[in-house]
Amino acid sequence: MAANRKLLAVAVACAAAVIGVTGCSSDGDKDPFDGMSADKIADKASKASKDAGSFTMKGKMEQKGEASNIEFSVAESGDCKGTMGSPKKGTAEFRSVGKTSYVKGDDKFWEGSGGAAAAELVKGRWVKSAKQDGVCNQDDMFKSDKLKDLKREDDAEVDGQKAAVLTKKKGSETTTFYVAMEGKPYFLKVVNKGSDEPGSVTFSDYGKTVDVKAPPAGEVVDPAKIAAGS
Repeated sequence: MAANRKLLAVAVACAAAVIGVTGCSSDGDKDPFDGMSADKIADKASKASKDAGSFTMKGKMEQKGEASNIEFSVAESGDCKGTMGSPKKGTAEFRSVGKTSYVKGDDKFWEGSGGAAAAELVKGRWVKSAKQDGVCNQDDMFKSDKLKDLKREDDAEVDGQKAAVLTKKKGSETTTFYVAMEGKPYFLKVVNKGSDEPGSVTFSDYGKTVDVKAPPAGEVVDPAKIAAGS
């Protein structure tokens, strides 16, 4: 089961690795970032996105040639909930409340680490563990210190919203950040190509209330019982 606790942390860490940028509000066709360097836009963007307090992220990432989908919402408190999965490894829901994480997977998800017996034991129930570092941590998600040596490209649109486009290149890897140019300068989309773990994520619902609750106690499995095989 430890493998799946790590999988949750890795899934969100991968999401964090694919991110980073924002800007300022817009007036008509006026460029809200006029005169700013790409790095300065990134710095302002990181602050604006973090200050929103809550958001939803949806994306697809690839590890060792296998694509995984992940969607989660982060509350202002830092709690979060979502789903993750792939055709090969199965699908799981997760919640992170306070200092505790909860995961409820399908048979394929649990069989991947614990085998059929473990999958049967936790079938339809949540497995709890201590919250892993990096899970839904907004400080990690919106760090601007890694957003250096960026270049601004031609503007684009993301789902009908005008966006400033910033790129960061490192060897064969290119990460492209799309930043809202109208309203508050939130992340709209981030795409990573050419790396060992390419991916694409979109962001929405900044500042909206996200309600995250721990599962009912009767639906939660004690990891110690799983380890003991009971």
